[in-house]
Amino acid sequence: MSSHVNRALCACAVVAVSVLVAACGQTAGGGDSAGTYPQARLSIMAPADPGGGWDETARALQQSIREAKLGKGAEVYNVPGAGGTLGLSQLVSKQRGKDDQLMVMGLVMLGAVETNQASVGLDQVTPIAGLTQEDEVIVVPADSDYTTLGDLAAGLKKDPASVSWAGGSAGGTDQLLVGQLAKAVGTDPAKTKYVAHDGGGEALTALLSGSVDAGVSGVSEFADQVQAGKLRALAVSGDKALDVGGKTVKPIKDQGIDVVMTNWRGIVAPPGLSDKQHKDVVAFVEKLRATPAWQANMERFGWAPLDKSGDAFDTFLQSEQQRVQQLASELGLAG
Repeated sequence: MSSHVNRALCACAVVAVSVLVAACGQTAGGGDSAGTYPQARLSIMAPADPGGGWDETARALQQSIREAKLGKGAEVYNVPGAGGTLGLSQLVSKQRGKDDQLMVMGLVMLGAVETNQASVGLDQVTPIAGLTQEDEVIVVPADSDYTTLGDLAAGLKKDPASVSWAGGSAGGTDQLLVGQLAKAVGTDPAKTKYVAHDGGGEALTALLSGSVDAGVSGVSEFADQVQAGKLRALAVSGDKALDVGGKTVKPIKDQGIDVVMTNWRGIVAPPGLSDKQHKDVVAFVEKLRATPAWQANMERFGWAPLDKSGDAFDTFLQSEQQRVQQLASELGLAG
């Protein structure tokens, strides 16, 4: 055989081996399995309109990924509607097995699944990690006869319909907190008088006009009016005292009522991820949460951390689902 033929055969063999090695290094999705996750630009869904809490969280993740130079960057897109359940449905039905598709979610979505009788649930996604949590604050007008949480709880227990509450959307964190408070003081949550509003601004107007007795929302929504002396903060809903408008406000549980509830947010992936994909995404989010860029965003928005990942976040999510399902039923919101 001529040397020319030998050289040609050797060249073909090298090409064949190279092709085989390259092919073996590819995952089903076309990425290099030996590479570092993520191997493509991430897509992060905010299942709500721009400007809300989920959107802020998604864009804070995007900014932190960019500043920390992790992966290949991220894009954020919005799928608003039905308390996030439209976005949830899209993630479950259209993104199965894709580890570069993520969605921000939280306690509000659990309530929306129940109140909207959604056909999909968070038991159908892949839990990744907790991100943030924020206290709620219970306030009354400054001239209210309810001067303490104990006064308000006594009125609620005597006649739950005698106390009117202003808060956000039906089935959201605000109403769930009112329901849990009613239950804890020994009265029927379904008999509470809750007036849902589109946002904290409308709830604030109702409070200042005297058309409701008490209000529930995130601390930031009412802090300025507490500082101005127009509202009185009676309690926060987490497990530590907080500054609200220059006033140190005790938790509900430290005032003799066994209630702790925060408006938390987390991140999930579609169903159908392999064990390796799941571990890779969890590790990436854990790395992201530790970056100075993410910590700066936490401080900027006044968020507290919800440092639960992987199996721990899955267990937490299941526990929260059970709690919300029970509260929604007791409030008459579920089916």
